[in-house]
Amino acid sequence: MEGTDASVAVVVVTYNSEKLLPALMASLGAGLDGVPWHLTVADNASADGTVEALRRLAPEATIVEMGRNAGYAAGINAAVAVAGPHTAVLVLNPDVRLGPGCIRTLLDTLRTPGTGLAVPRIEDGTGRLIPTLRREPSIPRILGDALLGARRAGKFPVLGEVITDDRYYREARFADWAEGSTMLVSRECWERCAPWDESFFLYSEETDFALRARDAGLGTRYNPAARAVHLEGDSRVSPRLWALLTTNRVRLYRRRHSLAATAVYWSVLLLRESSRAVTGKPQSRTAVRSLLSPSRLRETPGPWTVHPSVPRPAPARG
Repeated sequence: MEGTDASVAVVVVTYNSEKLLPALMASLGAGLDGVPWHLTVADNASADGTVEALRRLAPEATIVEMGRNAGYAAGINAAVAVAGPHTAVLVLNPDVRLGPGCIRTLLDTLRTPGTGLAVPRIEDGTGRLIPTLRREPSIPRILGDALLGARRAGKFPVLGEVITDDRYYREARFADWAEGSTMLVSRECWERCAPWDESFFLYSEETDFALRARDAGLGTRYNPAARAVHLEGDSRVSPRLWALLTTNRVRLYRRRHSLAATAVYWSVLLLRESSRAVTGKPQSRTAVRSLLSPSRLRETPGPWTVHPSVPRPAPARG
């Protein structure tokens, strides 16, 4: 990437996000200070005033109205498809607030050899670190999660998928992948590894993309000098979303492993959710029912997919 020629396509996928947009839009100027950028928003058929708010808050933005709730990956793919010329793609959740100079720092990070994706230090609304770095899913790691809990297991590389040791977040480093609320993707990485797999709909799509990029020699690099705030969604409290998150972990694992290994992974995940369900957690009860669906182990390994039914409408400018 040429520093003087860097330009960023900011991509946001919205779904009933009206209340989140004012603070997001207010943070973009400082977060992208010194960097040419343009905004494209894919709206997944919001039923509130999201589109109207976008037209008011960001009249220069390109708005892609998907026509239905097509999922996060589909929204990203559709937005990038109509975005203007760019050297990097910035994927943002609507509930993210960029810190000053965040993206300029991440652009510098992309210049590190072997980097395809750059991610910042992310904090919650109180300023506390959110552990966003991840290790590749494995059977020992899902077992460690089930027996020790994600936070305790995450302190040990063999046993934890979520990197929870605060010391890991003090210096720039590579990770297998990172949660996708704030992610800068180089043009080379996008051209070689995109599109995002739309079959995941929501959750695990960023894992799949980052692992494929890593396999292509374009890793995910974390830089604590770049900062952002993520208010986080409701996957932990919504039974339906928790079930989707859980079952998509099995689907992702099957993409990269044998059926026999996937059966073990599924069994451990089922054990974890079952043990939590008996304590009265409704999220886990729903996840157990979903995991027990006969189709869960039938996922056929293969490359990413883009469903032809996903609309690609002409952009509507605000």
